[in-house]
Amino acid sequence: MRLFMYISDFIVPLVIFGIVSYGVLMKVNVYDTFVKGAKSGFFTVIKIMPTLIGLMVAVGILRASGFLGFMSGIIGKATEYIGFPGELVPLTVVKMFSSSAATGLLLDAFKEYGTDSYIGLIASISMSCTETIFYTMSVYYMTAKVTKTRYTLSGAMFATFAGLVASVVLAGMMG
Repeated sequence: MRLFMYISDFIVPLVIFGIVSYGVLMKVNVYDTFVKGAKSGFFTVIKIMPTLIGLMVAVGILRASGFLGFMSGIIGKATEYIGFPGELVPLTVVKMFSSSAATGLLLDAFKEYGTDSYIGLIASISMSCTETIFYTMSVYYMTAKVTKTRYTLSGAMFATFAGLVASVVLAGMMG
């Protein structure tokens, strides 16, 4: 186990060193390329900032209003039958909009139920195998100026459902 700890400590520095070394070997001006990429990334952040702010405000309003708790009570009754705890419905809904807000709910679940509890395991696994659907769609489609989303939403919702089923199955196997 200690071997994995040592390896994980060195992975990021080794990847950075590898990228810089490869750039030097290919005779690329690594610093200028980095600065150019950072500048491009900064302008991308400026373009998507209104979308990010809107999503964060909407999630904050839902969370503060108590609507998530209300929805959890209603939808949670149905999800209990398939083994998905109703307490995690708000986490699942918020994760579709904002990963950072969902992380806050995840930490709340850990404090209340514990990280090794059935709810804690499902929450951890579902956070790992679901996507921030609406955030991703809004940011990427706005940046790429995509207007026809076709099957993106239905496919993403199906993938999220599959991730939630997998989290219930895997947590059941671990618990």
